[in-house]
Amino acid sequence: MISLLKYLKPYKLQVVFVALFTLLGSMLELYLPTLMADVVDIGIVNSDITYILKIGVWMVVCSLLAILMTMGKAFFASRTSLAFGRDIRRELFVKVEHYSLEEFGKVGASSLITRTTNDVKQVQDVLNMMLSLMTRAPLMLIGGIVLAVYRDAKLSLIFVASLPILAGLIFLITRKAVPLFGVLQKKTDRLNLVLREGLTGVRVIRAFNRADHEKEKFRKANQEFRDTGIAVNRIMAFLFPVMMIMMNFTNIAIIWFGGIRIDQGDMQVGNLMAFLQYASMILFALIMLAMTFVMIPRAQASAGRINEVLLIKPNITDPKQPSEHTGLRGHVEFKGVTFRYAGAEKPVIEDISFHAKPGEMTAIIGSTGAGKTTILQLIPRFFDVEKGSVLVDGTDVRKMPQKELREKIGYVPQKASLFSGTIKENVLFGKEDATDEEVLEALETAQASEFVKEKENGIDSYIEQAGANLSGGQKQRLSIARALVRKPEIYLFDDSFSALDYKTDQKLRKTLKETTADAAVIIVAQRVSTITEADQIIVLNEGKIAGIGTHQQLLEENDIYQEIVASQQTEEESA
Repeated sequence: MISLLKYLKPYKLQVVFVALFTLLGSMLELYLPTLMADVVDIGIVNSDITYILKIGVWMVVCSLLAILMTMGKAFFASRTSLAFGRDIRRELFVKVEHYSLEEFGKVGASSLITRTTNDVKQVQDVLNMMLSLMTRAPLMLIGGIVLAVYRDAKLSLIFVASLPILAGLIFLITRKAVPLFGVLQKKTDRLNLVLREGLTGVRVIRAFNRADHEKEKFRKANQEFRDTGIAVNRIMAFLFPVMMIMMNFTNIAIIWFGGIRIDQGDMQVGNLMAFLQYASMILFALIMLAMTFVMIPRAQASAGRINEVLLIKPNITDPKQPSEHTGLRGHVEFKGVTFRYAGAEKPVIEDISFHAKPGEMTAIIGSTGAGKTTILQLIPRFFDVEKGSVLVDGTDVRKMPQKELREKIGYVPQKASLFSGTIKENVLFGKEDATDEEVLEALETAQASEFVKEKENGIDSYIEQAGANLSGGQKQRLSIARALVRKPEIYLFDDSFSALDYKTDQKLRKTLKETTADAAVIIVAQRVSTITEADQIIVLNEGKIAGIGTHQQLLEENDIYQEIVASQQTEEESA
C-alpha cells in the first residue's frame, strides 16, 4: 500500500487542503462543548439571556464553519482518491500493454481485469477513508482527551479502563478478519474467470449441451465467494456492537461518577455535559480509526496484487542503442533459430533457417503443433528466441525499437480479432490516417467489399464485440483488410484463409499477388491449394525444417509434403 502512495505526488496541494480543512473543522468541533458548558454554567445559572444569546450565536457560527470545513475536506479527499485510482488504472493498463505474451499468460486476463477494477477500487476507497477519517480521528482523539482532562482530570481516569479494553477487542476482531480479505480477492478472480469463460464460450457450451455443467461451475464459484464474504462480514459484524456497548458503558460510568462529583461540589453540570461530549468524540474517533484499520488489510491485499502486476519486468524491451538502418526493405531471415515456451521441456522449433525476400511469397506448412504460428510470432517479436537470430531488413529484431519493427509488418492472426465499433474503425486499426478510398480499396482486395456493401450503413456498419454479428469468413476478410490498408513491407498471414471457400480463396490470392508485389509475404497454411504458387514452401515436421522448395520440387522430392498433398486430395475427392 505504501509503495502506491507515490502516485499521490501530483496531488500534494490537495492533500494539504484536506489536512488544513480537517484541522480547522476539528478545532471548531472541539470548541463547541466548551461554549455549551459556558452557556449552562454561566448563562443559565445566572439567568443571563444576553450571554446565552451571544454564546449561542457563536455556536451557530462555529457549527456552520465546521460544516463548510467538512464539505471542503470531503471534496478534496474524493477528488484526490478518484484521481489516484484513475492514475493507477492507467499505469496498470500501460504496463500490461508492454507485457510480452509470456507475462500476459502468467497473470491471466481475468485476474488482470479484477486487479485493474476491483483491487484499484479497494485501494481508492481506503485512501478516501484515510484522507477523510485517519486525519480527523487522531485530532479528535487527542484533542478530546486533552480537553476532557482539562475539564476534570479525576473523571478522565474512566478512559484508562475503557480505551485499552476497546482497543483489545478491535485488535482481536480484525486479526481474525484480515487473512480472509486476501482469500476473498482470489475468489473474485475465480468468479470472474468462470463468468468470462461462460460468456465468451457460450456457442461451444450450447453446441455440446454443457449449459448445466457451466451453471454448476458458476454456482460453485459463486457460492465460495459468498461463503468467504459471509465469513468476513460475520466477524466484522461484531465490531460495531462491541464498540457501542463499550461506549454506552463508558457514558454510564461518566454520568454515575460525574453525578457524585457534582453532588460533592467538585464539578458543575455544564462541565459534565461538555465531558460527555468529549467522551463521545474520543470513542467515535477510536471507532473511526478501527473502521479504517479494518479496511486497510483488504486494501493491503489489493495493493499487493496491483504491485505484482506493476513490478513484473517485461522480458521484451527496446534496446538502449538501436542498430542503424541497413537500407534493406522487406527482408526476413531466420538464422539457426531455436525457441521454447516458458516451462516447456522441448523446443517448439529448432535450428530454423530461411530467407524471405520482397516480391516473394514464403509459405509454411506442416502438421498441427509443428511450430508454424510460433515462427510468425517471432518476427514481430512477440517472443524472443532462445538461440539464433531473427533478422528484419538485415537487423536483429532485438536491436530494433518494437514500434519501428511492427510498423513494417501487417499481421493477420490465426484467430480473427475484431473490436466493437464500425467496420471502418476496425480497418483503420491498421492505419489510423487512412482515407475512405484506402479503406474501400483494402476491403476490395480482401474480398470483403461485397458483404460490406450489403449492410445498411456500409463501412459505418457496427460490429459487435469480437465480431459476434459476423461469420468466420467475414471476420477473416476484415482482419486481412486491416493488414492490407497499412501497406507494410512484410505481410504475415497465420492460416488466415481457413474459413474461406475455395472460390473466395482463389480470388483473394490473385488480388493479393498484385497488391503485395513489392513486399515479403509469409503465409502459414493448412490447405495445399492456398500455397501452390508460393516462391518457396517450408515444410515443418516436429519443429524442424523437413524441406524447402517450390510446390513442384517438394512434390517430387519431399516425402512429408507428398503425404500432406495426398491426404488433402483424398479428402477433396471423397467430399
